[in-house]
This record gives sequence, structure tokens and C-alpha cells, in this order.
Amino acid sequence: MPALEALVVADTAISEAEIAREMQHHPARDPSRARREAARALVVRELLRREIERLHIAQSAQPIGQETGEEAAIRVLLERELEIPEPGEDDCRRYYENNRQRLREPDRIRVRHILLAAAPDDVSARLEARCRGETLIAELTEYPQGFAPSALRWSACPSRTQGGALGWLERGQTTPEFDRQIFMLREGLAGLTVESRYGHHVVWIDEIHHGAPLGFERSRARIAAYLSVQARQHALHRYLAQLQERYGVRGLADS
Repeated sequence: MPALEALVVADTAISEAEIAREMQHHPARDPSRARREAARALVVRELLRREIERLHIAQSAQPIGQETGEEAAIRVLLERELEIPEPGEDDCRRYYENNRQRLREPDRIRVRHILLAAAPDDVSARLEARCRGETLIAELTEYPQGFAPSALRWSACPSRTQGGALGWLERGQTTPEFDRQIFMLREGLAGLTVESRYGHHVVWIDEIHHGAPLGFERSRARIAAYLSVQARQHALHRYLAQLQERYGVRGLADS
């Protein structure tokens, strides 16, 4: 495998040791992806540092709250240099017309569950929990009235004393892996266990309420905030491209 080209911003080299230290802030399953993200972050930091120095911003930048001096200087630089257009009424209406189906009240589901607890790193316990869950699902398919007694007997969740009831849930109110799976289910007893960091869950969806469409007036603030974030990201991307041309970057494509 050929050696990677040295990563250099203008006349400043970024070492492999610096990249390795930065990688801890960019976790990824693929080490090469973590390295690429770490390298890009260090390049961006060096580009901004050079521009702050060129414009003599550090001396006048006053930190706000828990900001470091570097963070304050970057904030002042971007506030000064980025040109971010504010979304207008026409922009918001255009986005609304093109995304009506996505602009809705949150979906809600009413859920009961039986948590068969197992630690994430305990393979044997997780297998046992899944098998116990599959057995319970088979029993509850034949005798649905047994859900509450089964929850009281088997569940490791405090909801066991309420028949396993979690009440009404919206997206984002539970752990991501549990949330993602339960919102894909139909009403009734799930045919397979739902796995989470806590173990395996036997899940019953009592009711699904699909969120009603939002009108433009109720959506406008959300749309404007989203478009503002998008505009800032595009402006930042253009600005960093300009800095990269000004100072020159080598080796980033190989990172």
C-alpha cells in the first residue's frame, strides 16, 4: 500500500500523531473514515487559525460563557465573514409546497412491553432473553389476556406494575434503537422481540395515532429555522473552499 501524502496547510504540516489524537473525536466503525474526518477537522482548524491571525481577530474576540479564546475568535470570524441570506416568505412557502407530507404533527403510539434484561456484552444472557421473549410471544398469541401477568412476572422495567404500559410515546422519547423499531410496528403484538441496549422486549402496540398535517402558518417558524441552518452550512462550505484556495492544502484527498 503506497504511503499517504503528507497533510500540509500552506507551510504547516499536520502530523500523523496529531491526526491520531483527533480521531478520538470522530468515532466510526471504519478507521479510514475516522482518519479522513479527523484530517478534515484539523485542516479546517488550521485554515481558520490562519485567517484569524491575518485579520487580527484574536485580540478583540471576547469569550461568551464557557467559550475558549479559540472558539470565541472562530465565532467572531464567522459572524464577520459569512454572508447568510435570511429565508423570505417566498422561500418558506416554496419549501412548504414541496414538503407538505413531511410537515405533520408528531406520530404517537401507545405501547406496552416486557423487558427481558441482559447486559450488552453478555452474549449468553441476550440469547436467553431472546428465547424467553419468543416463548412469551407464542404464549401471548394464544392468550393475549396474559400480558399484564407476564409483565409482572418477567419484566425488569418499573412499568411491570402497570401491566408493562409505557403510555403514549413520540419519536425521540426512548433510546434510539428501541424508538426506531417500535415506530415500524403495526398495532397488536409484535411477532419478534425488539432488541435494545437493555435486552429484549416483548412489545404490544395498543394504538397508533398518525400526526395531522400542519398548515403553513404553524410550519413557518420550523421551515425558516431549517432553511437558515441550510443557508449557513452552504455559506460555511463556500467560505472554507475560498480559504483552501487562499492558503493551499495538500494531502487532504488521500486522507
